[in-house]
Amino acid sequence: MKSITVKSRHLLSLLSLLSATMLVATPAFAHVSVMHSVAGGSGFLAGFLHPLMGTDHLLAMLAVGIWAAQHQRPAYWLLPLAFPLMMTAGAALGMSGVILPGVEAGIAASVLILGLLIAGAVKLPLAASTALIAVFAVAHGYAHGVEMPVDGKALAFGAGFVAATALLHLSGLFATITTNHLLSTKISAKLNRIAGAGIALSGLFFVSAMA
Repeated sequence: MKSITVKSRHLLSLLSLLSATMLVATPAFAHVSVMHSVAGGSGFLAGFLHPLMGTDHLLAMLAVGIWAAQHQRPAYWLLPLAFPLMMTAGAALGMSGVILPGVEAGIAASVLILGLLIAGAVKLPLAASTALIAVFAVAHGYAHGVEMPVDGKALAFGAGFVAATALLHLSGLFATITTNHLLSTKISAKLNRIAGAGIALSGLFFVSAMA
């Protein structure tokens, strides 16, 4: 199997152009947190619940696990590991006051693009897959970092949302691997396409809502 088909190259180029356009065009501070009113906005529990309260974050993190499972075995652990690491870096940028434009567009684009990649069973070289995940992770992390409490519970909050992120990655990963093992290749591939299409449609909604 070729590492990447010509069709996949064209799809990736189109998606990259779409993502870049949205990143340039959209303001950075559109993300609104609900966790501050729900759990006081600080502490491990608030941080853990934070990714679970936003559908865009939740779907993107599940999608990382699903897409990782569609790759070869090294991606099983590398992609779910790269996302929390780069998300932490993005959170540090947000907490430091650095202005990063297009964050909300990046988050919406991550759901749309990951959904399309899953639906199309597009397998990129590991370096390209990791780089794409890293870009999306920085956007998600930055949004969290901007909202992170400035009191002494910031570290606990951060640990909570990293733990929830890892759990969502593993949920998507193991659900996909289990499905692939228990069902026929044809049926599992169809389920993956359906899951990817559902995620992509949600991403399209997020993108259109920003227009």
